[in-house]
Amino acid sequence: MSIRVVLGEDSFLAREAIAGVLERAEGIELVADCSDLESLRAAIEEERPDVVVTDIRMPPDHSDEGIRLAADLRSEHPEMGVVVLSQYSEPIYASLLFEEGSERRAYLLKESLRDQAELSRALQTVAGGGSVVDPLVVERLVEASRRREDARLDTLTPREFEILGLIAQGRSNAAIAEELFVTKRAVERHINSIFAKLDLREADDVSRRVKAALLYLAGDA
Repeated sequence: MSIRVVLGEDSFLAREAIAGVLERAEGIELVADCSDLESLRAAIEEERPDVVVTDIRMPPDHSDEGIRLAADLRSEHPEMGVVVLSQYSEPIYASLLFEEGSERRAYLLKESLRDQAELSRALQTVAGGGSVVDPLVVERLVEASRRREDARLDTLTPREFEILGLIAQGRSNAAIAEELFVTKRAVERHINSIFAKLDLREADDVSRRVKAALLYLAGDA
């Protein structure tokens, strides 16, 4: 059976181009194309497509209509896939798109699509419950995550950062206390402060030590 698709794109030329690609694609049926959020929502309710292909910014506000639509569809029509096809590689948009899970979601950049087959594969993947993310978007997400981790490490005192380095070496609390000529209780206080500043709140201390070490090693790379 063909994958039924509704397209939302406010640019006339881009909409015509994307519609042409979808109409020529084998196994894809374009059932509606829309230029604004209101008509896109109406088409979705009328056609109940398998996948919605949408830009991020559309009338009426030209802000993040496509991302908000994807969030709404997660609860209103969880079986419906969404492919965000945009010129923007902003990590905030990708984070919001995948905030409630990556199933049936894709984030592709218009400039990165090389051919019709690539878009068709993305539609098939999303319709089947999978996800697709443009490699450039992944790179931007990793960069943003790295900046957040670096910012958290900057909140540590010199002593806490020193102790975190010893944790990354696999030292126990007793070994750290011996190395720094302090009491084991003092080390424990410092470690609890490190966990709090790094926002590591799980009850399992071993897991938190591993995560803290990974943050240290990532920031020290």
